[in-house]
Amino acid sequence: MGAKKTDTHFSNTPFMANEMSNIEYGEFENWRGEKAEPAKHGGVRASSIVCVVEVLENMVFLSNATNFVAYFLKSIHYPAAQSANMVTNFMGTSFLLTIFGGFISDSFLTRFKTFIIFCTLELLGLILLTIQAQDHRLQPGPNSKPSKPQEATLYTGLYAIAAGVAGVKAALPAHGADQLDHGNQRLISAFFNWFFFSLCFGGLIASTVMIWIEENLGWNWSFKISVVTLSVALCIFAMGFPIYRFKRPGGSPLSRIYKVFASAIQNRKVSLSEAENRLGISGEMRNHEKLRFLNNALISDSITATEIEETKTFLGLLPIFASTIMMNCCLAQLMTFSVQQGNIMNRSLNKFKIPTQSLSVFPLIIMLASIPLYEYFVGLFGIKSNSGGKLNMFQPLRRIGLGLALASGSMAAAAIVESKRRAAANDDNVIISVFWLGWQYLLLGISDMLTLGGMLEFFYSEAPDSMRSMSTALSWCSTSMGYFISSVLVTISNSVSGHFGKEWLGGNDLNHARLDLFYTLLCILNFINLLNYIFWAKRY
Repeated sequence: MGAKKTDTHFSNTPFMANEMSNIEYGEFENWRGEKAEPAKHGGVRASSIVCVVEVLENMVFLSNATNFVAYFLKSIHYPAAQSANMVTNFMGTSFLLTIFGGFISDSFLTRFKTFIIFCTLELLGLILLTIQAQDHRLQPGPNSKPSKPQEATLYTGLYAIAAGVAGVKAALPAHGADQLDHGNQRLISAFFNWFFFSLCFGGLIASTVMIWIEENLGWNWSFKISVVTLSVALCIFAMGFPIYRFKRPGGSPLSRIYKVFASAIQNRKVSLSEAENRLGISGEMRNHEKLRFLNNALISDSITATEIEETKTFLGLLPIFASTIMMNCCLAQLMTFSVQQGNIMNRSLNKFKIPTQSLSVFPLIIMLASIPLYEYFVGLFGIKSNSGGKLNMFQPLRRIGLGLALASGSMAAAAIVESKRRAAANDDNVIISVFWLGWQYLLLGISDMLTLGGMLEFFYSEAPDSMRSMSTALSWCSTSMGYFISSVLVTISNSVSGHFGKEWLGGNDLNHARLDLFYTLLCILNFINLLNYIFWAKRY
């Protein structure tokens, strides 16, 4: 897989034959800097360590994301709205900064070192907040606002965690996939499926065990347990050091992309056909080449064919990335409006009342169950390759497309259920069961499994070797941008509907709001986005 992107007509031209850099063709090394041996380094055993670490890391991240609201309210004495916004900003920043973590991993450090450094940074941030939570001198007094030093302590710890999470989530999946044979795409696909399973399993522990601990033993126990858990995760990951295989960073990919664009612009007056003829590129290959205007950059002796292909490949990933953002707007509803719906629905199960914070357990269980089922059906209905082996009939692009289609369907189901819930509450004064939300949870859960898992696999497999961490980070950036755009859509919907009478989502009473119309809007936008995705996927 690693050589696929550079096996192009550029590498076959006499002009470029000796100019190819070793960015793409670099061998994997062991910890001594020697060539890695397949029998001793890498493999399923090494990648399995990554999955175990992801369970613990995501449990820490999500349990603290839910714990922070209580901490900000009870210890730092921030208002409820400000506390909620701080958590939203924390999560959004964590995911957005993954692109920075991926850049560091690809450019300057191995993915192993990136994880160690950023996980240590996250751990230090947790320790700082744990100390503040236990030391009353670092907290404001009763009915008092925090002082500047106290706020500085809080924000230093909080955003040290955010930066650490960003580096960890950028480097960890790429490091795990690096351990496997890139010639076996089915193995790479299976890894990302089980990595997603580990991510969801960590979330399930955070939504059940950690919430029980916070409610029964006190919210401050979350910090202590998180410190211990993340320390264990760091130790487990480090213990795999002798069996891992590593790839040296190839320098800044962004500077190479900039250099290609600068050279293409500088040589823009040179006829494209003339430039390609001078380089010995055949007409047949020219006709099938994407982003041909970048070929002019090859006039410069300082630009290699590998750098051209690297630039084209990364640019080709961006439309796919942009097409997945709207789906994550739907996921944001599970954390916001779906929870509000659950609060005013019948949550009783015999004599047990389901806690509101645990409503997220439903989509997590559905996602966890969908991974083994997906793997089973892939093995059962896999298609035959030319070599006789089975290939995944759900290639990443098809898998993402199916996930986007299910996202639109989930919003249609959500609109129907909310219409039924609202009518029952207003007309018949009946509170329907919270399990009616299961339809949107089911469809969105499977959609997330297909889309995020497919994105991780697609961006890793298609990206140049020198940009795999940064490209994989696009999956997390899509999640972050989806949450931010969801807030924008709510604001726009209220503004527009307010001009025509009453805001759809105005006030705090969902029985008098029109959440069903907002869900319908998301369904339509996701369907349009699906058509946009199909357009770009066919052109890829």
